[in-house]
Amino acid sequence: MAEKHSNGPLAGIVVVDLSRALAGPHAAMMLGDLGARVIKVETPGTGDDTRGWGPPFVGPEDAQESTYFLSCNRNKESITLDLKSDDGRETLTRLVRNADVLVENFRTGVLDRLGFSMEQLQELNPRLVVLSITGFGHDGPQGGRPGYDQIAQGEAGLMSLTGPGPDDPTRIGVPIGDLLAGMYGAYGVAAALHERDRTGRGKVVRTSLLASIVGVHAFQGTRYTVTGEVPRAQGNHHPSLAPYGSFRCSDAIVQVAVGSESLWRAFSPLVGLDPADPRFSVNRDRVQRREELIDEINAAFAERKVDDVLAQLDAAGVPAGEVRTLDRVYEWDQTRSQGLLVDVEHATLGRVTLPGPPLRFDGVDTSVHQAPPTLGQHNASVRRWLDEQDAEGTA
Repeated sequence: MAEKHSNGPLAGIVVVDLSRALAGPHAAMMLGDLGARVIKVETPGTGDDTRGWGPPFVGPEDAQESTYFLSCNRNKESITLDLKSDDGRETLTRLVRNADVLVENFRTGVLDRLGFSMEQLQELNPRLVVLSITGFGHDGPQGGRPGYDQIAQGEAGLMSLTGPGPDDPTRIGVPIGDLLAGMYGAYGVAAALHERDRTGRGKVVRTSLLASIVGVHAFQGTRYTVTGEVPRAQGNHHPSLAPYGSFRCSDAIVQVAVGSESLWRAFSPLVGLDPADPRFSVNRDRVQRREELIDEINAAFAERKVDDVLAQLDAAGVPAGEVRTLDRVYEWDQTRSQGLLVDVEHATLGRVTLPGPPLRFDGVDTSVHQAPPTLGQHNASVRRWLDEQDAEGTA
């Protein structure tokens, strides 16, 4: 087994990752970040789809790696199996028998045709927890429909809430449906493992891109389900609070979050407004007069530098921040202080820096991480481990 941290809360858990692209791999990576051993099963020759997603690619011409693949496969080992071959099916069977978790995001029916239906997986290993991620759900009138993130963002209503206005629906700048499905999936796996401690049996955990996006509609969802109001995109300003959004300074954009009347009283003098001004004295009125209020604030900030504005807002206790590009995020000392960058030693790229896991546990050192694997990098070591497991079982 490649060296990595093994003292996380999921240390000792073995995960077989049959998934590809992003939702399933992200879920499996989260489990790996928590200390689980993750064995990624890939197609010989090509591997996970994301190995070919680019540019950008990095590394020597004969061994280039996609930065997309690097983003969602840290803390994993890679074994290549042709699941249509006898050896591939036999090796997967052995992996399933020795695993705690299996992650898959095939289209509905694919695993069945390969001889690994949910029922057969449970027969092979009654303690196995299976995470199954689909695009729109495994059943229902559109069950089995293929799922791609941008399509799901549109179908699940997220794009209608995002963008400069109601006529310009906009996708989120990252594949948020995939990422959310992975997060919900890992959360479900953790719950199923906890339940297994009590019952001795695993179960199938299901989620989808559709479910994950609907699951984060939050207050926008209840605007419709409770009142019948259909929310629409309105740019960078909150639909229920004001002022709460982005404003232009002379050199950059500042974001301000006035989430209470006490914050309004602290904020308004900084932009030359009387907190008791009847136009804006309470949040309901400020929301109704949002455009007028935005104009007033933009006018007050227009000739001021963002650093000066932020200093004044901070002194007044008003939550605020600037809009950073990613280079400035990763160079920010606060980002680094939170362990959000990790250095790993890659088999062909050498030492590389990756975005790190978003969780930390007091008293647990999870600073050591395993680089995303090259295709089939662990073919021999995983097979040796399976042989050792078989020998122990026979003994």
